[in-house]
Amino acid sequence: MFNGATVHGIAGIRALRHPAENPLLIAAILTTAAGYGMWFIIVSWLASSSDATGAEAEIRNLFLDGGTLSQVLLVIPLFPLLIWIIRAFLYAQLRATSVQMSPTQFPEGYRMVVEAARELGLRRVPDAYVVLGNGQINAFAAGHGFRRFVAVYSDLFEIGGQARDPEALRFIIGHEVGHIAAGHVSYFRLIFSQLVAYVPFLGQAFSRAQEYTADNHGYAYAPEGVPGAMGVLSGGKYLGAEVNTHALADRATREKGFWLHMSNWLSSHPINTWRAHALRDRSRPGRLMIRPPESTAWFPPSAPSGYQRSGSWPTPEQMLAVLDSTTLSVLSEEQFGRYPGVSYETPRNELRWASPVPIRTEPVGQGAFTGDSSTTGSVGPQQPGAYGYTPPASPAQEQHVDTPGTTPADATRPETPHSETGQS
Repeated sequence: MFNGATVHGIAGIRALRHPAENPLLIAAILTTAAGYGMWFIIVSWLASSSDATGAEAEIRNLFLDGGTLSQVLLVIPLFPLLIWIIRAFLYAQLRATSVQMSPTQFPEGYRMVVEAARELGLRRVPDAYVVLGNGQINAFAAGHGFRRFVAVYSDLFEIGGQARDPEALRFIIGHEVGHIAAGHVSYFRLIFSQLVAYVPFLGQAFSRAQEYTADNHGYAYAPEGVPGAMGVLSGGKYLGAEVNTHALADRATREKGFWLHMSNWLSSHPINTWRAHALRDRSRPGRLMIRPPESTAWFPPSAPSGYQRSGSWPTPEQMLAVLDSTTLSVLSEEQFGRYPGVSYETPRNELRWASPVPIRTEPVGQGAFTGDSSTTGSVGPQQPGAYGYTPPASPAQEQHVDTPGTTPADATRPETPHSETGQS
């Protein structure tokens, strides 16, 4: 209860915790304390104003007429009990209906759970279950009493179809075990921070900070699973293998506007583009409120963003010229896209997170999109000045920045020191 779930103490692994999480946790605790304080004041007032008249009597009746306010007054003091019952029922459901991972059931996945528990310093191996997914992509972590458990939807075992991607599953399991290691499923933490979920923007920001923390744990355990995990979150369990994670991450810097930010502010999880950007660039924590600056993009834009005026979008002929410039390096039956004018020597299944080499300097053809549909240019991740950021000459030269003790990715992917699947 007082030592935390890991050997690292109740604070967990500090280097893996998003810097905004603890301040937001304090805000959540204060919000919950204020909520209970307000409840006590209102109940005391109702008990002492039975003979009220006029406007005071009308306000009193609003709390006692059996409507929404009455229900709120009844539910708030029951939150601790309700949380306990819901967690107990969830654990019972998993034990009664799901397949428990073990040495005799899904041992490959269970080994990932055990190894993640060891890597992240858990005192005990959490229970692990496979839940019937019915097409849904999800996983979650929870607890009941001193017990901790993770559940993985069955569809996550099918990532990539026949060409399975165990590293993606490893990252997702590491993310869920990370929630446990960071104390996110603690009963007392939930009690003291539950009411913040009903505060617009603040509750969602707190949840996103926790998700970034869990992603940091997932990365520390399985950095090579990043492209597969982001692919399945954005493209699904089959097409996810075709998602160019660099292109996804770069869009975090170029998709702008109030409504795009609003979609993130109202989400309990970081939006996929921002999340991919945070997993690629380990020199700074994931963004909670404001998009990453465009100077952190790795590649020039290959297509317009929704923020730009439609008059700057390329014509069909201009974009066909760009697509035709990649036909020699992209087989017609593939859905994985290369950057125009760039040669790739990396196998496709490793390309999602690799920097393309070598760089060709000749123009890629008329109409290559650079934000101005009338321009022509060459592209490549190492072309200085094209987009304000120059990655290392070789991905193998990149170093971890903020996560000690992690295992570096192989030389085909940039090394970077972050639930869940779907809404894990």
